[in-house]
Amino acid sequence: MTNIIYGSEVSKQIKEEIKEEISKITKRLPKLCVILVGNNPASVSYVKGKEKACKEVGMLSEIIILEDTISEEELIEKVKELNNDSSIDGILVQMPLPRHINENRVIENIDPSKDVDGLHPYNIAKLYLKEDGLVPCTPLGIIELLKRSNIEISGKNAVVIGRSKLVGNPVSKLLLDENATVTICHSRTNNLAKVCSNADILVVAIGREKFVTKEFVKDNAVVIDVGINRNSEGKLVGDVDFEDVKDKTSYITPVPKGVGPMTIAMLLSNTYKAYLKRES
Repeated sequence: MTNIIYGSEVSKQIKEEIKEEISKITKRLPKLCVILVGNNPASVSYVKGKEKACKEVGMLSEIIILEDTISEEELIEKVKELNNDSSIDGILVQMPLPRHINENRVIENIDPSKDVDGLHPYNIAKLYLKEDGLVPCTPLGIIELLKRSNIEISGKNAVVIGRSKLVGNPVSKLLLDENATVTICHSRTNNLAKVCSNADILVVAIGREKFVTKEFVKDNAVVIDVGINRNSEGKLVGDVDFEDVKDKTSYITPVPKGVGPMTIAMLLSNTYKAYLKRES
């Protein structure tokens, strides 16, 4: 029987836990600062979602909106200003940035202790050295989904389709740290469907609408769909063909209401973690 893992429900549990912890604070509250450059509709929507989530758990938030004509150096100066602001625990620069700005340079100038996206080279190094740092939110959310669904990771064959620094690579490392045997697949992988069909846990993060069909999926596999694509009708769909695949799985995440809500929950978790470290 297929179990649908609703990240929307799991994220509510996590937010309630964070809210309870924040309600006990008697001094300054944790604060997240988000920089939005320009007015990309998707980015505006994501930022509003983050602001709403902060409010739900009792966390402070600040949104800084900058013109898309801002120079790279001006943006970096703004980031440095926030680094030095003792009232701010987490800094997030909403991606994508305008083409004339080097995203990596901006990320590298965020104080690693406030890098709640977990993308600073320092935090990436900590992840790979298995040290305590801030981990990218979506991969962290995937592991949390698996654990809270009581899905065994240790000893399982895990296949990740996608090798991005945002999802594919870090989730592979997190699965490895949970003692899974991990295979990373990508556009040059030969016999992709065959490789995937050996997976006990299949994580799909490639940004291709309904790419994964039942031929990719082993009977009773766990399928985690990270993809968010808009089809020709304007409807959100995943990288997995949900209807084609679901009856072969033991657990599967839908799109929407799957991995997406977990990303924001983990952003709150990272901000609270950063707050605790700064207050200790």
